[in-house]
Amino acid sequence: MINLLKIEWLKIKSYTGFILLSSFFVLGVLTTNYIVYIFKKNVIDKVEASKLLLSGSPFDFDTVWKTVSYYSSFFLMLPALLLVILMSNEFTYKTHRQNIIDGWSRFEFLKVKLAMALVFALGSTLVVIITGLIFGATSGSSFSLNGFENIGYFCLKALTYNMVAILISLLVRRSGVAIALFFIYTIFENGVSLLLFFLAVKIKKENELDLSNLGNYLPMNASDGLLTSPFAQFSGMARNILPQDNNMLVLAFALAYIVVFYLWSKRKILKSDL
Repeated sequence: MINLLKIEWLKIKSYTGFILLSSFFVLGVLTTNYIVYIFKKNVIDKVEASKLLLSGSPFDFDTVWKTVSYYSSFFLMLPALLLVILMSNEFTYKTHRQNIIDGWSRFEFLKVKLAMALVFALGSTLVVIITGLIFGATSGSSFSLNGFENIGYFCLKALTYNMVAILISLLVRRSGVAIALFFIYTIFENGVSLLLFFLAVKIKKENELDLSNLGNYLPMNASDGLLTSPFAQFSGMARNILPQDNNMLVLAFALAYIVVFYLWSKRKILKSDL
């Protein structure tokens, strides 16, 4: 596997798309968290009422892991988009056939792409950890790993997005169509998720039955639902009408979906024509 990953690295290390999208991801993570930091300092802190709801800064080490994980996750579309492009190019330029002619099995071809999905997820997570350390250090608070599980949730979300990207690329195989389908599906699922959220609110209000946020049981929103805003306490007064979070159930769904994506991708690459 290491040798296969080295071959993949040779393919992408000088690829302009890889350099640009990776740079945009790192810049986006740092810039977005800095904007939140400035907004908290210059706007929220100026409102006296906010001090009753927020104790300390969201970038103190007690909360920084939750904060950077939540806001950094907005940019996980970029590494997923890069995977769509790289995977689709394999089919567009027939390099997947050449790899198999050179001795790779179909499953080895898939394994190295799945390994790339994991590497991209871990790389994105490392960027977020470094960002958390930077902002936590500048807050003047004592080092803490409180809330560090949010880093794991971020990694799970990154892996989910990457697995969806690979699956769509295998199903469509054309770069432009795959990119369009990836964005269309993401928008569609978010829309359905919002409708399911309102349905859950209605069920709780009318039947006093809390089914949690039903939108979080969808494939990409399952991992989304594990990451919550550090300013969520502002909605504390509405907790009596909003569905309560069920993180363990949502986590189970998120892990199950990854298994489904893997099995679906495996079946597609083994059964389809080259």
